[in-house]
Amino acid sequence: MEMTLETDDAEDADEAAAGDDSGSESFFFKYFMSCCAATIAEIVTYPLDLTKTRLQIQGEGGSHAHYRGMLGTAVGIAKEEGVQRLWQGVTPAIYRHIVYSGCRMSFYELIRNQLLGRNPDGTFAFWKAAIGGLVAGALAQFLASPTDLIKVQMQMEGRRRLEGKPVRVRNSWHAFTTIVHEGGVKGLWRGWVPNVQRAALVNLGDLTTYDTAKHLILTKTPLKDNPVTHTLASACSGLVSAILGTPADVVKTRMMNQHYVKGRGQLYSSSFDCLLKTTRNEGVIALYKGFLPIWARMAPWSLTFWICYEQIRRISGASSF
Repeated sequence: MEMTLETDDAEDADEAAAGDDSGSESFFFKYFMSCCAATIAEIVTYPLDLTKTRLQIQGEGGSHAHYRGMLGTAVGIAKEEGVQRLWQGVTPAIYRHIVYSGCRMSFYELIRNQLLGRNPDGTFAFWKAAIGGLVAGALAQFLASPTDLIKVQMQMEGRRRLEGKPVRVRNSWHAFTTIVHEGGVKGLWRGWVPNVQRAALVNLGDLTTYDTAKHLILTKTPLKDNPVTHTLASACSGLVSAILGTPADVVKTRMMNQHYVKGRGQLYSSSFDCLLKTTRNEGVIALYKGFLPIWARMAPWSLTFWICYEQIRRISGASSF
């Protein structure tokens, strides 16, 4: 019996080693698979991201709160601006994930499998997963920060038009050139600090929780590595991500949305200044503005992404995440 188990283990190790040398296990192929899954998830859940952004912006600078609640915001956008406006800014959002999701997933696996390494039994220590999630999320978001800035500005244009304010940006390219004109190339990284902080916390919740929950389910329950396990693990990761990331997301959105003159923000001088002014003027609860739509978006986004990603890996012959 022991000989049989040892033989099976050896065969599995040989298969894994062979898989590592194949194209399906390469860094760039996994990057491509991540981008495909993220694009599907982004298109499906994007209206919730737009709703979340509108909720977080209203009330800043003493402005009157126009919408109340997630559903009211979504319905208001559809009625006043048109249903198609619920997908305003989806193009730069997809561009963002081509950089962000591709990098965060590929970096995490690189950290997990080659830098920190798994335990002898194939599991990944929680502290290693936490470091991997934080580092992968921070690096990926820093690289993708310009696309996030463009997305946020485009999301707010519909609201500005209804309020009679002048148009700031007409499309992704116009937003890009406007930002560079106002603040130079470094202006593309405006608000990168809260952006990176948020991404580090979100990926601590998403990657770390999914990886840990999935392997706990596989080792502690009779469930197999299938869509049921992926669904349960993604539900856990979506909730933890929303709890950890919402305050940083509010600060990030406000920093990116404010108007800049000669590189200086007109409302906040830094992310810390934004944090102080938000809590002082609107209360600590304001840091969780948009929590419901963030969670409502992260849950289906996480579910869609992880199921698509795991299935794409399976179909392509790559190992399970």
